[in-house]
Amino acid sequence: MGQRLGIAAALLADPQTLILDEPVNGLDPEGVRWIRNLLKGLADQGRTVLLSSHLMSEMALTADHVIILGRGRVLRDQPVSEFVAGSAADVIRVRVPHAAQLATLLTTHAGATVRTVTQGVLDIERLTSDEVGRVAGHAQLTLLELSTQTASLEQAYMALTEDTVSYRSHTPTHHTDPDPASTDNTPIDDIPTGHVQGSINAETEAAA
Repeated sequence: MGQRLGIAAALLADPQTLILDEPVNGLDPEGVRWIRNLLKGLADQGRTVLLSSHLMSEMALTADHVIILGRGRVLRDQPVSEFVAGSAADVIRVRVPHAAQLATLLTTHAGATVRTVTQGVLDIERLTSDEVGRVAGHAQLTLLELSTQTASLEQAYMALTEDTVSYRSHTPTHHTDPDPASTDNTPIDDIPTGHVQGSINAETEAAA
């Protein structure tokens, strides 16, 4: 109830820009969905909504544009879809009875990176699903599953901020160096209207 009353008070002046800090903390699923739909509705009216949150799954569902801060710098300021697509590569997952044979073919002849997930299940990088399917077809291997595992906002965020968080878990993560050309050290200007802006501060992200 507190979050709803706070948002209602903020909307009394009919603002064109709304700034919210962790608005869904402590809410039940219905309350989270209510706030998500409200923010999207405000953005559809042409307003700008600035949303600060550490909940990656909710940010991915709500925000159109993401701003990521780390150690006092703007690491990313771009649409969510562009950030995810540019920061973490898609993975092709296959389920195949002769996994070892397919893995050898993909790594030796196609130059792929292959990781065994479980027995008979492989994750493949550096190839498209079409290319994996052709290799398996030429070898007459039956694929029980061939799907693209699209990178999530959380995976893209963790890859980008591995060197900028103050606290981290001991679980190693795949590291992708931030592109210097896309790292912005200047103040954020010209924030577009009609968007839900997601802000994630890497300095305060703590993993136990």
